[in-house]
Amino acid sequence: MKSSDIRKSFLDYFSRNSHSVIPSSSLIPEGDPTLLFTNAGMVQFKKVFLGDEKRPAAKAATCQKCMRAGGKHNDLENVGRTGRHHTFFEMLGNFSFGDYFKTGAIELAWGFLTGAMKLSEDKLWVTVFEDDDEAGRIWREGIGVKSERIKRLGEDSNFWSMGGVGPCGPCSEILLDQGEGVGCGKPGCAVGCDCDRFLELWNLVFMQYNKSSSGEMTPLPKPSIDTGMGLERLAAVMQGKTSNYESDLFTPIIESVEEISSVKYGGDQEKDASIRAIADHSRAIAFLIGTGLMPSNEGRGYVLRRIMRRAARHGRFLGIEEPFLYKTASRVVTLMGGVYPELVRSEELIRNLSMGEEERFLETLERGLDILGSEVEALRRQKKTVIPGDVAFKLYDTYGFPSDLTADIVKSDGFIVDEEGFELRMNEQRERSASSSSIASAVHFEGKLDAKLIHSTAEDAEKLRSRFIGYLDEAASSRVTRITKDGQPVESARAGDKVEIITEETPFYGESGGQAGDTGVMAAKGVAIKVTDTKRPSADVIIHRCLIEEGGISVGDEVELRPDMERRKAACRNHTATHILHAVLRQTLGPHVRQAGSLVSHEGFRFDFNHYAALKDKEIDEIEQRMNAAVRGNMEVATSILPYDEALKKGALAFFGEKYGATVRLVQVDNLSAELCGGTHVKMTGDIGLVKITSEGSVSSGVRRIEAVTSEAALKVLNESERHLSGCAAILKVPKDMVAGKIKKLIERQKELEKELDGLRRGRKGEDADGFLKHTREIGGVKVLAIKADAQGPEELRKMADMLRAKLKSGIVVIGSTHGGKAIIIASVTQDLVKRFSAGEIVKRLAPNIGGKGGGKADMAQAGGKDADRIDETISILAPSTIAEMAGEK
Repeated sequence: MKSSDIRKSFLDYFSRNSHSVIPSSSLIPEGDPTLLFTNAGMVQFKKVFLGDEKRPAAKAATCQKCMRAGGKHNDLENVGRTGRHHTFFEMLGNFSFGDYFKTGAIELAWGFLTGAMKLSEDKLWVTVFEDDDEAGRIWREGIGVKSERIKRLGEDSNFWSMGGVGPCGPCSEILLDQGEGVGCGKPGCAVGCDCDRFLELWNLVFMQYNKSSSGEMTPLPKPSIDTGMGLERLAAVMQGKTSNYESDLFTPIIESVEEISSVKYGGDQEKDASIRAIADHSRAIAFLIGTGLMPSNEGRGYVLRRIMRRAARHGRFLGIEEPFLYKTASRVVTLMGGVYPELVRSEELIRNLSMGEEERFLETLERGLDILGSEVEALRRQKKTVIPGDVAFKLYDTYGFPSDLTADIVKSDGFIVDEEGFELRMNEQRERSASSSSIASAVHFEGKLDAKLIHSTAEDAEKLRSRFIGYLDEAASSRVTRITKDGQPVESARAGDKVEIITEETPFYGESGGQAGDTGVMAAKGVAIKVTDTKRPSADVIIHRCLIEEGGISVGDEVELRPDMERRKAACRNHTATHILHAVLRQTLGPHVRQAGSLVSHEGFRFDFNHYAALKDKEIDEIEQRMNAAVRGNMEVATSILPYDEALKKGALAFFGEKYGATVRLVQVDNLSAELCGGTHVKMTGDIGLVKITSEGSVSSGVRRIEAVTSEAALKVLNESERHLSGCAAILKVPKDMVAGKIKKLIERQKELEKELDGLRRGRKGEDADGFLKHTREIGGVKVLAIKADAQGPEELRKMADMLRAKLKSGIVVIGSTHGGKAIIIASVTQDLVKRFSAGEIVKRLAPNIGGKGGGKADMAQAGGKDADRIDETISILAPSTIAEMAGEK
């Protein structure tokens, strides 16, 4: 049977048995940032099992896209090494939400395998949880399986949970005996052995409990059924194969790898493992990118990057020198696009991302492998077998080697990686690069305050909580609870003092979530205080940085707090604009876009986001037009405080790795955007007035940045652009719409003139070169030409050195010049002499005399320095003596 026939047969079988056939959910779990990927068919039904959600049908069947490459369920290390482990796979499953239980699940599974699939009962074995007498009895008495074919196993094998927390329960597995020829051959080989003889086909989970983070298990409202069977394994069995990679789900991809690498599958064990790994990883790459994921250095994106780089390294092992993953991933699209049309829709994205990521990795792969090889050899001489965490971190940070890739490379040499040391360095890097999260202020925090952040003792820190009331109030009176001067708490402050002040409540917004803090004033009778900034080091502490301009203030005093509301309103316009931009980017570029950072102030905003390529002019125009359409639409901007789960139901974006509290603040822009955010916003999008994008560029690999302004600032930018354009038109004496064309023609003419001038210079330099050769001398049996020349810069000087070296045929050229008030030296050595004299060494010795540094290759090197007035003595005296010393040393 073809895999497509098996998939259809399974769903049809359960449809005939009154199950609703449900489409596969996304590989990225919807509304569940605690889970890396959908790793089982039951993930989309998690809330149903918990009793938090109801479905119209009590019985369902699916063919679910699954991914196991991180977290508890992680098969990445075994991929390629066995015939049955995968990162991406399809799980066939049937589910009962309080309808049938153990008896029904067992009968349905047995009926499909022995009926629809016609598998021999004599080859099937079953396992049950060691304490599950009920399941054992059903198999024995209800189905008729002999007692000796029913094995009881422990919690490691026969108790299933989706992750660390959530629905779980005992399970029963159906296994196929593939025969002694497939097994390990050991006398004790039986069910439970790690070899492939007894192949697990189907896992029937009897979902009875909900496991909490403390490990406590409580009964679910209704006992339910969750079953899972890998399509890849069943396809291999039905096609008479003992390896999943020999089924029709993989053979077309393997054939593609064979064609690219010119390596035949089945000829070499190690190369076969690499071919299998590439075939598997190509499927994962296509489906993850097709889901909207992009490679990055965190969360799910990092898993994708690891998979892509592992595949690229396997390709290099096969002798593939050029990027190839875009080809194998495209083969996956062709193979599976009929069942999963999202692959076809995303094919261009899949190809472009695969190509770009692999190209970047290949730039550093060889150098990284050289460093790792040298480290392995050094450790072997020291009779050590652990790659230090510092080395693993350098390979990751500089050459893009994930630590598991490093571990995989050295494993065959008997080495392991110091993962603890690696993680220590990673944590240090995270701390250095930590920045405020856009989610931080949206979460309701509880617990102790960090006393160090507010220069307080732990005992009285709890008294210093300050409540933000600025969402509704533009000014307020409040009591001073803390004054800090020079890092120390004080009871009072007077005119001229720079202090930090905390009040019981405040309308001042403290910097957080990417939004800058407010400025403004505090006042009391005879007291004037300028608030220069506002910080929020903890969710419930807001610190005002102040200058006492008049009078004095003490702890316990009442003060009037008045933020600069014009400045605040400008920040509100910009903050709401970032939400609109985020939504528009996802509409325009795709759902893979997610915020990677932002900065919002009264002057404008910048927004960092995940994307694989620079935006085209027409894309920027479309984004700007859509944003301004949303502004003109004058949509309502609504905010609400509600439970996290409720926010998700309203469409709020939730991202893996972000920490959310039980209660959050949701900001909704009509039906365009819904984000968790603690910032300040306009009431209607029309209040923004106008949006103008001022720049778009790269921040780092896979991260782009857009900068923009709104309202009066946007109008100012447009007016300035208009004035500049009018000025250019006046200078060029053309209409404004012809400025670009006129400038283009002038540049083309300039290039023509520069080319003519360069030709004249080359002719003159050729004549000069013949004159220079008269100054050639012989040092240590070698012709040496050391001269000073006039040149328009290093490039022209290098051309002169090349010309003189060619005319010498055998010898050393040292040529100096001055340009822009600085000294330049070029050294050039003919190929027959590079083993005796290095141009790089020559310039290193000369460079200090001109107050600079130098370096380069053996045949050509360059030095530069600030002491232009010393170029004459360096060339005429020091250069010949340096070469003489080198000749003597040789």
